[in-house]
Amino acid sequence: MQTIWRHLDTAPAYALAIGFATSTVLACQTDACAQTRGMADAAVDYPTKPIRIIAQFQAGTTTDLIARVVAQKLTDAVGRQVIVDNRPGAGGRLGTQLGANATPDGYTLTMGVSGAFGIAPALYSQLPYDAVGDFAPVTNVVTQSQVLVTSPASPVKTVDDLVRMAKVRPGELNYGSVGPGTATHLSMEMLQSFAKIKLTHVPFKGSSDVHSELIRGDVLVFFDGLPASLPLIKSGRLRAIAVSTAQRQLSLPELPTVAESGYPGFAAFGWAGIVAPAKTPVPVLDKLNRELVRIVHSPETKARFIEMGNTPVGDTRAEFAAFIKSEIAKWTRIVKEAGVKVDQS
Repeated sequence: MQTIWRHLDTAPAYALAIGFATSTVLACQTDACAQTRGMADAAVDYPTKPIRIIAQFQAGTTTDLIARVVAQKLTDAVGRQVIVDNRPGAGGRLGTQLGANATPDGYTLTMGVSGAFGIAPALYSQLPYDAVGDFAPVTNVVTQSQVLVTSPASPVKTVDDLVRMAKVRPGELNYGSVGPGTATHLSMEMLQSFAKIKLTHVPFKGSSDVHSELIRGDVLVFFDGLPASLPLIKSGRLRAIAVSTAQRQLSLPELPTVAESGYPGFAAFGWAGIVAPAKTPVPVLDKLNRELVRIVHSPETKARFIEMGNTPVGDTRAEFAAFIKSEIAKWTRIVKEAGVKVDQS
């Protein structure tokens, strides 16, 4: 009996302990559910205010042109103003750093471009951002060819013309880029490596600056993004020499590739997607991906991008993340093989 009553005496305390533990677990579960519901609700309501897309180069550059198409279409899709915020400087690294440091709420997006996200990590031992760790990829929007251009008054009409001139005057001929570590820079470094020539690199903040210098004759050649140069090529203000991709481009089908011009194996292309700061809520990222993929694959937008000289992509978040890592690995190999070095300042 004593044993029985001892157990009975402790029964209320035991029941109380069980009740407390159960209520604690339920409370934790309730809090977790509330947090999950809150994130889901945020995605449903998102966006409730304007969104900005940081474009790391001047207005009129390839990155800017792509960003503006995305901004216009996304504005229509979500019912909130999407603006392009041009932040040129340091070959795209300045704007990319701003994007990395932005509040992770989905209201500041950044153009995930090949120069800042694929090439710069291969070139620089120290960057003010982590191209992988500081960002959440949303989707790759397009890939694009570079096009080698010069002035219509230039004696350079083919890749062979350029190579012959460079070998006669090593280091005396200038080529432009939109900054060290960009695709416009590395594409020419690759050509110099393939052709065994030496040119002098003159970086600018944007394509329009290089175009002006090309037309004036102060810069001889420029590996520009095709969308930025295409209108000037078609109007006759610039002469196109070759494209950098392995295949010819639909917008300039008569133009040979560099590989066809005597350098088999030469292939370089840029790309531009959308990324958000790391720790942006997953439901927001998923919503952005759905909207952007739908936009990129819409017949009207696809036609617009192709007309500009781009190849539309519109992939999953995971696919874009894997692609960025593969591009860093590719350019790291190319930079090492070509012995490319840039000013670290």
